[in-house]
Amino acid sequence: MKHRLFWKFCLFIATGTVLLFYFVDLAVNYTEEGMSHLHEVDRATLNAWGQQAELLYQSGDHSALKQWLDDLKAKEQTWVALAEFSIHHLAGDDLESQNLESYNLGRNVDWKVHLYFAENPVMEIPFQQNRLSLLIELPERMRPGSYWPTVRILIQVILPLLLLSLLCYFLYRHIMTPLVKLQRATKAFTSGNYDVRVRKQLGRRGDELAALGQTFDSMAERIGELIISQRQLIADLSHELRTPLARLDIAIECVIEGEGERDKNLQRIQRESQQIRRLVDDTLTLAWLENEKPDLQQEDLDLVDLVDVLVADARFEFQDRHLICGLPDSAMLKHSNHQALGQAIENVLRNAMRYTPVGKTVELTLEGSGQLYLLRITDQGPGVKENLLETIFKPFYRVDKSRQASGGSFGLGLALAKRQLEAVGGSIWANNGAHGGLAVSIQLPKVNQTLQM
Repeated sequence: MKHRLFWKFCLFIATGTVLLFYFVDLAVNYTEEGMSHLHEVDRATLNAWGQQAELLYQSGDHSALKQWLDDLKAKEQTWVALAEFSIHHLAGDDLESQNLESYNLGRNVDWKVHLYFAENPVMEIPFQQNRLSLLIELPERMRPGSYWPTVRILIQVILPLLLLSLLCYFLYRHIMTPLVKLQRATKAFTSGNYDVRVRKQLGRRGDELAALGQTFDSMAERIGELIISQRQLIADLSHELRTPLARLDIAIECVIEGEGERDKNLQRIQRESQQIRRLVDDTLTLAWLENEKPDLQQEDLDLVDLVDVLVADARFEFQDRHLICGLPDSAMLKHSNHQALGQAIENVLRNAMRYTPVGKTVELTLEGSGQLYLLRITDQGPGVKENLLETIFKPFYRVDKSRQASGGSFGLGLALAKRQLEAVGGSIWANNGAHGGLAVSIQLPKVNQTLQM
């Protein structure tokens, strides 16, 4: 799903807001309902007053009843009265018994008291006998909901603020947790820990922040490989340059001091200079391919024509070895690059010819299958140990002396070939032949998708 973080926030915030309104309204109604009823003690007091008034009325001592009402009025600073009600039927159907008994002059003590009315309500405490009731304006001290304005502010203002703050906190944590991990990983990476990764630390998240973590991991992996590769490349280059530079210094000293044959020393200087130049050129090309990931020129070419030229050059250079080819009439490649491809195949072919003993044979075959071409170059050299078949494609790596040959090999040929073939969408691998020797396989797409992107 695209924009998962956006939809997650929408769901979270929308649901949280609706639930907030719902529970605030529920809390207001519930609290108002509870605060609208008279306290149990006050209801008992009102009922006791009604019973006392009824006892005084039943005794027939009206002066005592009046005195008690006056004392109650003065004590509670309220209005109080004793009233009798009667219902007279004027017209229509006869009244039912509940109509005659349910007439009210005031509010029952069990009823709710409206919290928003300014005046205190008149409470009615009916007598058990007769149709008389004690009517009293509710004393101020018994008025429920005295704290309602404060409670209402707490529920409608303070509580939403707290809940929204809590919601913001969880959203902040949800966003900042992966960002903090990313920040720590970045600090670790800048400190030299190139193996640090973030995506696994984010768990099952699948949103944009997880994608950011994945992007960071890809970047860290790529940059880490480049930094390590550059360091190794510089170290290997400095090591490889020491020997030809030392020989070059010796030859120069001999020329200066006049020792030995001057022409031979100059030839040595020229040869060492060419080796150093070739080493530097190959190293710079390898670094360029690894670091820059260049966009090569797209062109269509016939692989057979390209191989024919390389085979002719190899036969001319290594006339004491045999080179057998099995090629089709044509093998067209689309969106490839003849320069990168030619240099890669030439390096592999020269490597095979170099390590093949004099008088032995190198076999080259090209086959097509589906959307791929497979070019295989097999020599009759000593082969390579199985655990080194992948290592030989690393820069400046050379196997034991049985695979070393004269001719100024610096261990860059296969490494360069691998990078050049990857640049045109190809791949390369090696395995030992059934009857000895090393077989190097090159796989190329008929239509290269890498350069089209």
